Amino acid sequence: MIPNYWATTWTAIGAAVGNHLWQSTLCAAAAGFLTLILRKNPPRARYWVWLVASMKFLVPFSLLVGIGSRLAWSSGAAETSGGFYFAMEQVSQPFTRPVTPTIHTTALPVVSPNSNTLIPGLLAAVWLCGFLVVLAVWFVRWRRIAAVVREAELLREGREVEALHRAEHIGRVRKQIEVRLSLASLEPGIFGIVRPVLLWPAGISERLDDAHLETILAHELEHVRRRDNLMAVLHMLVETIFWFHPIVWWMGARLVEERERACDEAVLELGSEPQVYAESILKTCEFCMGSRLACVSGVTGGELKKRIVRVMTQSVAPRLDLGRKLLLITAALLAVATPVVFGARHTGQSHAESQDENTAVTAPVFEVASIKPSQSSEGGFRIGWFSQDQYTATGTTIKMLILDAYGVEDDQVAGAPNWLNSERFDIEAKVDSSVGSEFRKLSFDKRTLQEQHMLQALLADRFRLSLHRETRELPVFALIIAKNGPKFQEAKPGDTYPDGIKDMHGKGHGNVMRMRRGQLIGQGVHIADLVQMLSQLQLGRIVLDQTGLTGKYDFNLQWTPDMDQAPREALPGADNASGPASSGPSVFTAIQEQLGLKLESRKAPVEVLVIDHVEKPSEN
Repeated sequence: MIPNYWATTWTAIGAAVGNHLWQSTLCAAAAGFLTLILRKNPPRARYWVWLVASMKFLVPFSLLVGIGSRLAWSSGAAETSGGFYFAMEQVSQPFTRPVTPTIHTTALPVVSPNSNTLIPGLLAAVWLCGFLVVLAVWFVRWRRIAAVVREAELLREGREVEALHRAEHIGRVRKQIEVRLSLASLEPGIFGIVRPVLLWPAGISERLDDAHLETILAHELEHVRRRDNLMAVLHMLVETIFWFHPIVWWMGARLVEERERACDEAVLELGSEPQVYAESILKTCEFCMGSRLACVSGVTGGELKKRIVRVMTQSVAPRLDLGRKLLLITAALLAVATPVVFGARHTGQSHAESQDENTAVTAPVFEVASIKPSQSSEGGFRIGWFSQDQYTATGTTIKMLILDAYGVEDDQVAGAPNWLNSERFDIEAKVDSSVGSEFRKLSFDKRTLQEQHMLQALLADRFRLSLHRETRELPVFALIIAKNGPKFQEAKPGDTYPDGIKDMHGKGHGNVMRMRRGQLIGQGVHIADLVQMLSQLQLGRIVLDQTGLTGKYDFNLQWTPDMDQAPREALPGADNASGPASSGPSVFTAIQEQLGLKLESRKAPVEVLVIDHVEKPSEN
């Protein structure tokens, strides 16, 4: 049971992670396209575009979709944009596999723990190792710079402090910044987020003129004003979690580059001479010799040669014009609104479908129902069937009625009292003729679902039936392909039924199955239909399809049935004729010899109906 649950869990997690990574990568590509358009505009605009793309890795679209689901509107709007909705679902969630509804069993697929759980477990272990390594590297670097800060001397006066106060006034920085003099060979930089500290290496002031000193301090104060340390920590978190994604590290380099360019432009906008500023950067680099520390916003970040060239040769980039502002606003609105609208439309569509389904299923009820102890002297039974506006069952047990009403097999009902499977009843129930006429206009699937809900209402009303669902691990039979492969033929269009069988419409072609004691004939049917019939043969276990076959097939299966191997219900065209002679093979042998398939014993989680309360029928 544990391997099956782990396999299902890994599948769900893998699909969710795959969708999130795909969505985040798509946003990063869109950010790259936007920065290309904004290449001649101020670098702070491109910096914020890259930062938003980085934060997308921390914010899955599912959160916005969940917000949209609370704002769902009616199905009318959803129906008008079905193509957009489908396209959005395919683009945003390419790794989400469609759920195929089952009719007669809700058992989870049986998996091999060696293949389906080992690889995801190994991938999870590799990710955890990488996560811990990156986290440890960042932690060691932080501890190193924190130790430098603790050992540094607090400066309360001097030309550095006076220049810093002047730069704070010019740059309109309200927060007072401490200056700490460090004996370590490092570049000037800002450390800390809540209480930022300026680390100033001892000896560098003697190499700088007052003009050089003020430009460097203006650069550092711009980091404080922009809260670059906080933004750097956020991206470090992205790099730690998604260390395996190369685009995350590439975006980190772009963030540093655009951050330094933005600070350079801010210094030049304050009136600093380009030549003086370029000289201050070069002198700082000469003094520090590249000993930059992580977790610090310094002055030598980015590609130095390109920075110097830009400082000396380029003027301040033109501000965003109206068209580019509208482009950024539109992109931001689309990034937020698209998943919200997607969630709203998805929920609205699902709600509308649920309303349609409930309208189709719960509206018709039996107008009158007669339930009496069976007077039939026949040893067999006949499960109920719908005909025109009437439902009739002769010699049926209530457990058989439950199986039919909920579309489950015998092993999927628990907690039933003994009389539920022993006492037999004759049931006749009718619906209003007008309701019956509407009922017959429904498709086969909706009509089947409606019939089940009508029987469920009858059980709740006359037998006071209440139950709940649980998942339990049960023995099952897995239908697999035998060693030499399948022996039946794939159905061809236009084939007619053998032995003159007619389908439900009275035609001699189409898809149908015919079951009688010891014989099962299929024409143009799916393997799932065969599995459904085998589950009803009272083999003692539910049968699950593990063949992987998806086509439609023709087959004629014959075996010698045991006394208790009788189908729970008969399909259209069934009769009571005897099957093959008693000298024939068992159903297990026949499946392997005649169909090239095999029933293999396994265990799997299966949804079970647990009966909480049931009473014998009330008076008519």
